[in-house]
Amino acid sequence: MPLVSVIIPVYNAEKTIQKTIESVLAQSLSDFELIIINSSSFDSTLNKISNINDSRIKLFTYPQANVSVNRNRGLIHTTTEFVSFLDADDLWKPDKLEAQYQALQENREAVVAYSFTDAIDENDNFLRKCSHANWTGNVYSKLLLDDFIGSGSNVMVRRQAFREVGEFDELLTNAEDTDMWLRLAAHYNFIPVKKVQILYRVSVNSKSSNILGSESSNLRIINQVFNNVPSSLKHLKSYRIANLYKYLSYKALTVEPGKQNTFHSARFLWMTIMTDTHILKKMIIYKAITKLIIMTVLPRSIAKSILQQVPKISDVSTFFGYIKTDI
Repeated sequence: MPLVSVIIPVYNAEKTIQKTIESVLAQSLSDFELIIINSSSFDSTLNKISNINDSRIKLFTYPQANVSVNRNRGLIHTTTEFVSFLDADDLWKPDKLEAQYQALQENREAVVAYSFTDAIDENDNFLRKCSHANWTGNVYSKLLLDDFIGSGSNVMVRRQAFREVGEFDELLTNAEDTDMWLRLAAHYNFIPVKKVQILYRVSVNSKSSNILGSESSNLRIINQVFNNVPSSLKHLKSYRIANLYKYLSYKALTVEPGKQNTFHSARFLWMTIMTDTHILKKMIIYKAITKLIIMTVLPRSIAKSILQQVPKISDVSTFFGYIKTDI
């Protein structure tokens, strides 16, 4: 029996699936099974997969469904003590499985291992540092403030935990991984691997680009979770909502001029101010407002030229520096 099950849900990922699979097959821990859940792909995804000859790959095809459903389908086929998930456009560094497996072996009280994450673009180029959190043990209050795990491609989990907390919420089409990490953290300890091992791909077609879906799903999760947390943690809700709108403001403004939704971008900025008035003392909010005005008022080509020439206005990643992770 293999040591680890890796689950990749895939739908029409012909541009990335081969690199994603190769990043798994290149793992220094080679004793794994790779379970690929194909969700009615109609592009060349299946051809790309079939051209890879490796006995560890197990391919299953199901009717089209969201990623929660497909991760749950993958769990049905697992045979191991440990499970990792990987989105079909993300990549792993070669020591990801080995380092997380070793962390869980050395820390028997921990049920979830996670690593640092960096963002890459469609051509595998580094974009920015993502989550480099290193909270250990009971991380529930930290996750209530911010999903420092960063993506569904990060963790390794002891499979038995899913029997306790249940499967992924199939009603969620966005932020379903955030919901799962919160449920796990409410019961179990986490252990970090303090190195970058996940490369999270950002593209115009990625699920993370659906900012309205992200807002809706996250607000639902926040309200649901904080209805059930101990009274000593309920005060964290306002900080979590503020953190959400800082993230959404960043996402809304990290597009090319002309592709922004001005109304929702302005609404996210307003909600950022309303949920954390201290942001008015920070330059980031004024940079963000200026960028939105440039993107909205000026012709696309002129706006693009100005933002390229003045990167201090264009770069709104400073929002991440004001996401509260410790209260």
